[in-house]
Amino acid sequence: MSDTKGSMQLLYSVRDLVKKFANGFEGARGISLDIYEGECLLIAGPNGSGKTIFMRMLAGLMEPSGGEILFRGEPLSYWKAKKNNVPSIGLVFQDADAQLIGETVEEDIRFGPENLKLDKNEIESRVNDVMEKLDLTGKKDFSPKRLSGGEKRRLAVAGVLAMGSATVIMDEPFANLDWPGVQQVLKLLSELKAMGKTIIILTHELEKVLAFADRLVILDKGKVMDEGNPEEVLDRMDASWGIRDPRHTYKSARDCTWL
Repeated sequence: MSDTKGSMQLLYSVRDLVKKFANGFEGARGISLDIYEGECLLIAGPNGSGKTIFMRMLAGLMEPSGGEILFRGEPLSYWKAKKNNVPSIGLVFQDADAQLIGETVEEDIRFGPENLKLDKNEIESRVNDVMEKLDLTGKKDFSPKRLSGGEKRRLAVAGVLAMGSATVIMDEPFANLDWPGVQQVLKLLSELKAMGKTIIILTHELEKVLAFADRLVILDKGKVMDEGNPEEVLDRMDASWGIRDPRHTYKSARDCTWL
C-alpha cells in the first residue's frame, strides 16, 4: 500500500474498524479508510450513521472493538502512551460550549498549551499567534459566553491550534447556526486550508460545505458506502444512504457553499 496520494503523505490508515456496544448496537462495522495530510475530507451521513463514533475513535477518545487505526504509521495507542494524548489532533465538538472553559477568550486559548506544560514564552507566542490568525485579538478579554455561535467555534479551533494541532476534526460544525454563523465557520475553514491543515468535517449538510472538500466519504449504518471525488461519489449515490444530492439546487459540487 502506498503511503502517498499524489504529493500528500498518508496521515491516518484505518482498517476494518469495528465498534460494538453492550446493548448490541454496532456503531462501526468494518470501516477502512485512508486520510492524507493537508486534505479537506468531508464525511457525510444521516443522523445515526456512525459519524460521531468514528470521529471519537479517530481522536483516541473511544476504543474500537476491532480493527486498527494508524496515525503517522503507528497505532494510536503508541501516541497515547508516548504523549498521554495525541496533541497533533484537534477535535471541535458539535456543541462548542462543551469545550470552552476559560473566563475570557485569551484564557480559554491559553488553557491547552498550559496543560501541555510548555515554556511560558512559547505559550505567549502561540496564544498571540492564533488570536491574530483567527481574528480574535480584539475579543481576547471577552467572556466566551458573549460570543456568537460562529465565534465560539472559531475559539474552539483556536484552542486546538494553540496546542500544535495540524489536524482539525469538526463534528457537525453548522449545527444550530444562523446564516452569519455558517459563513463565519466557512471563512474559518478557508483559513485552515490556507494554513495547510488537515481538515475532517463530519456533517449531513452537504449544500453548505461541499465546495471545500477534496474528497467525499459517505457513511451509513457504520459502514463506508462510497468515497472519492465529490462529483463522482454524488453521481453514484444511492437514495437509501440517507443523503440528498445538493446539486438538485446548485449547478455543481463546487457551487455548494453558503460563503
